Amino acid sequence: MQQLFRMGLVIALSCAAQAAVAQKDTTARTLSMSEYEHAKTLAIPDLDKDSYMKFENTYILDRNDYGKPYFITGDDGLRKRIDLYKLILKEGRTELGTVIYYTSETGRRYTACLPGFRADAKVWGKYFEDIHAIDREEKNFVLKLSYVLSKELGFQLYHASAAAQGKDLSKERESGTYGNDICFPGDRLVTLSNGQARPISEIRAGDVILGVDPRTQATTMTTVTGVTVHEVKNYAITSLLLLSAEERPTTHDITLHARRLESTPNHPMLTLAGPKRAGNVQEGDLMMGRDDRGAMHRYRVWVKTESADGARPVYNIVTGEGGALLIDGVVVSQK
Repeated sequence: MQQLFRMGLVIALSCAAQAAVAQKDTTARTLSMSEYEHAKTLAIPDLDKDSYMKFENTYILDRNDYGKPYFITGDDGLRKRIDLYKLILKEGRTELGTVIYYTSETGRRYTACLPGFRADAKVWGKYFEDIHAIDREEKNFVLKLSYVLSKELGFQLYHASAAAQGKDLSKERESGTYGNDICFPGDRLVTLSNGQARPISEIRAGDVILGVDPRTQATTMTTVTGVTVHEVKNYAITSLLLLSAEERPTTHDITLHARRLESTPNHPMLTLAGPKRAGNVQEGDLMMGRDDRGAMHRYRVWVKTESADGARPVYNIVTGEGGALLIDGVVVSQK
């Protein structure tokens, strides 16, 4: 969960970078810390009706450019609502940021303020603290917010944020071991025939697990004949964050499913464009996956990262039938 949250932060930050492109470059005026705190107190009485409001003859909240609210239903079946309003300084019509209203299924409203690109680093730091605090109360809040911001503000995601933060991903690649070991970290989850999930490190010969027919996407039962354990090394690991969004455009109702898959970069993956090694999978590629209720969906690769997280063993499942397996709910090829 912590790594998923960090990925969510990366997405949110990259969205903010894209927001900067959209903002008018007419003035150096930026959102101050006091204005940031004040913005979170600006309340819209009726989110269904009030699309444009003035406050204290100084600030304006305007959602007309953002349109309808988003309704997001997660795997837990709970329906959340996100409304976005531009925060505008009346004098000079300067855009200072975006006020975010997040309403839970119980009607509780959380308010956050996404600063404009030029805001001071301390303001940005406070923003991340605030959305982290909401995330602790509202499961996967950052992930859901990131999806909405990405949809509204553009698809400038991981690579843009990495450049903005000065990250040199090549150094992480150099530190990892690349070889012929094709496998998964030990904490990756394998779906058993009864629908339960078990870490791959605990799978044993004779266990019956779920397989997938790559042609029909139908689930099958397959018996494990063995588990290969590769020696302890500082393996390079490719991590894929996948999202599936079922959206009704007329109402902005969204059901969001998320999966995170990790493997060595050379493990074969099944994308809808054909088989690829994990290291060659690209952001935007489509893969098949199974949600918590057992339904199959198309998942889009949203974020791809590569790093080495320390020495550990890695594992690979062998079955007599071959074919495809479900690892972390995602359809993957056997070795």
